[in-house]
Amino acid sequence: MKERVGVGTSYDVGFREVFLLKKSIQLYYLTGLVDSLIVQELIKELVNMNDHETNKRKVPEIVENRLIHQQVETIKSMDDAVDQILSGLIVVFIDGEKYAFVVDTRSYPGRTPEEPDTERVVRGSRDGFTENIVENTALTRRRIRDTRLRHEMLKVGERSKTDVCVSYIKDIADPGLVKLIKDKIDKIEIDGISMAEKTLEEYIVGRNWNPYPLVRYTERPDVAASHLLEGHVLILVDTSPSVIILPTTFFHHVQHAEEHRQVPMVGTFIRWARFLAIFASLFLLPVWLLFVIDPSLLPKALTFIGPNDVGNVPIVMQIVLGIIGIEFLRMAAIHTPTALSTAMGLIAAVLIGQIAIDVGMFSPEVILYISISAIGSYVTPSYELSVANKIANVFLVLSTAIFGLIGFLISFTLFIVYLANLRSIRTPYMWPLIPFNATALLHILIRIPVPRTNSRPSIVHPKNNYRQPVK
Repeated sequence: MKERVGVGTSYDVGFREVFLLKKSIQLYYLTGLVDSLIVQELIKELVNMNDHETNKRKVPEIVENRLIHQQVETIKSMDDAVDQILSGLIVVFIDGEKYAFVVDTRSYPGRTPEEPDTERVVRGSRDGFTENIVENTALTRRRIRDTRLRHEMLKVGERSKTDVCVSYIKDIADPGLVKLIKDKIDKIEIDGISMAEKTLEEYIVGRNWNPYPLVRYTERPDVAASHLLEGHVLILVDTSPSVIILPTTFFHHVQHAEEHRQVPMVGTFIRWARFLAIFASLFLLPVWLLFVIDPSLLPKALTFIGPNDVGNVPIVMQIVLGIIGIEFLRMAAIHTPTALSTAMGLIAAVLIGQIAIDVGMFSPEVILYISISAIGSYVTPSYELSVANKIANVFLVLSTAIFGLIGFLISFTLFIVYLANLRSIRTPYMWPLIPFNATALLHILIRIPVPRTNSRPSIVHPKNNYRQPVK
């Protein structure tokens, strides 16, 4: 243990030796990952056995019976012992025995569950996943008290040995999908995944230079539970509050829990408003630029569209500079303390924007449309999707500026074809639009009342397709 985990060198590696009937018993643990009260109780129980036991031949059986904890297992290799110690468990060795006992007393440091900043709702639960994988599985189990819910624990990283949990409902999830995901995780060869779920994602889905997210992240237990009931598979990574949902399509990224916390009519209205905002974040700027370049494309009723004063900078450069400026503000807001972020926003909106118009660097119309496009990106529920849409937006703007109408049509077509060719764990990214599925598309466009939602999405190939008896 001195060589393997640094006993006597690393201050956080705990070691205690006690003697039971003149036989040495050693306990190893990490002080920061175990509950110290339980460690004290275990040591006290072992020491007190000297006053009550006399049979030296049955020391192993006596120790096993006196390990006062609900989870005690037996291991027979030193590698397993080291892995368990580094995961926060206590390993108990008995001199002369070829096995050791493992007591699960993990108590990981972390925060209490709280509502995620990026997935807030007006009505609904205020708890969210934390960096503790044990708490996260419990939050899911609390919502699905099904005997067929499975949480399979794996380890990734030769040095980090990070806990990774694959969660699914046994009689709903596709066994082939579960096996595929587990095989991909087992094949990962890396020294550590310090960036947790993001590193794992790149190994599972590949396509490293694709900007569009092929997995969905959530920090809400209710969203995770809803996807489990649909037949999806979840991947939870220790040290991360974000849960990976597989498989995922483009339309999974544009849905939000708020739609399901309202009545169907209100939920549908919210969904359509969000679709409009996402559409604006993608196509508003290139379409407006197209009309500016070729005003003859405008009908007579819309001839007012276009800048009255072009300014000193070409329109396309104004748009590109505006998009870059918005990104500057976004990154500055991330790195600015909360107390100063409001002041920074006022400076950006009032001083920079107005002065840029006054000096002729930007025209008011450009500021207007860039602002609407930026708001649409912030309305997008998935942060990863919003960033990918910004990249596509710049591509469309530049193509339109260089080649005009032909450039817009070709770039738009290439954009759709590119999305249609994407796959997320063998799942078409644009389903149910491409390939077309009318029933599933209706469920995306309209928030169907829950009593009328009898079937699970066919794209996940569920073993049990019906959520409730069909009437």
